[in-house]
Amino acid sequence: MSEIHTRTNSGEQQTSTEIETEEESVDESLCPECGGHTQLDAEHGETVCEECGLVVEEDEIDHGPEWRAFDASERDSKSRVGAPTTKMMHDKGLSTNIGWQDKDAYGNSLSSSQRQKMQRLRTWNERFRTRDSKERNLKQALGEIDRMASALGLPKNVRETASVIYRRALDEDLLPGRSIEGVATSALYAAARQANNPRSLDEMTHVSRVERMELTRTYRYIIRELGLEVAPAKPESYVPRFCSELSLSDETERRARELIEAARDGGILSGKSPVGIAAAAVYAAALLTNEKVTQSEVSGVADISEVTIRNRYKELLDVDGLPA
Repeated sequence: MSEIHTRTNSGEQQTSTEIETEEESVDESLCPECGGHTQLDAEHGETVCEECGLVVEEDEIDHGPEWRAFDASERDSKSRVGAPTTKMMHDKGLSTNIGWQDKDAYGNSLSSSQRQKMQRLRTWNERFRTRDSKERNLKQALGEIDRMASALGLPKNVRETASVIYRRALDEDLLPGRSIEGVATSALYAAARQANNPRSLDEMTHVSRVERMELTRTYRYIIRELGLEVAPAKPESYVPRFCSELSLSDETERRARELIEAARDGGILSGKSPVGIAAAAVYAAALLTNEKVTQSEVSGVADISEVTIRNRYKELLDVDGLPA
């Protein structure tokens, strides 16, 4: 059906479809019973006629905030806009980035002069975001933490904690004489252990840009100076990840935990690497539950030698009273 065009007072054209839409929007504010005006009751989520009290609509979407405030000061403290702040960015996510696509709001490409202007704006924007050496240091370190956490598959809460630890080290002037990468790796290692999602030193060294000796030295220094409480890693913390990467069943994971608990009661965990104990427990549990897994596969996942797995494996079975 062809559309009928009409001429408005301003000389613009309107289609009959647009006119019908406007009429419908006008009619929506009128009561279908008495023709009176309707009003939105935001508290109850209803649209009610002012004349006859008819509830025209109910269960409407509340577009207001999810919090409640009882005075002006509380309302000001809870009010917010935009994305939440995060410790994972040096400016806590409060700054603005200028896109690199060189296109305007309509998707059209910018001219040569406009592209040059936008490039200058990007340069100055980046300079203002990192105005001093401390912010540049923090930006580089938080980028390193995010990169290593992604490579290790660590969750967001570990990254946030590592960012807070690094900020504390920077504020207390612990970085002179130490590399940014070393302190960032130490902060991530400590945060992973605090969140009961630990990674071994070898795994940290693989994704870091520092050697293991520097990592252990810096880690001990950061822990001591900041007074962080980091409990020794438990072998059980490694078991779920090892079983997941080896595609083992829940029964195998449960059996591995039982072997570790028996070894703890037998007093053979003292002085042993928790990674080695966890890997050996997973290997032994897989054999006990008739799941096929080799020492080489477990060694590759746990990043330890097969000799360590064999030694710990025999000790676990001896404590549990099973033949090796």
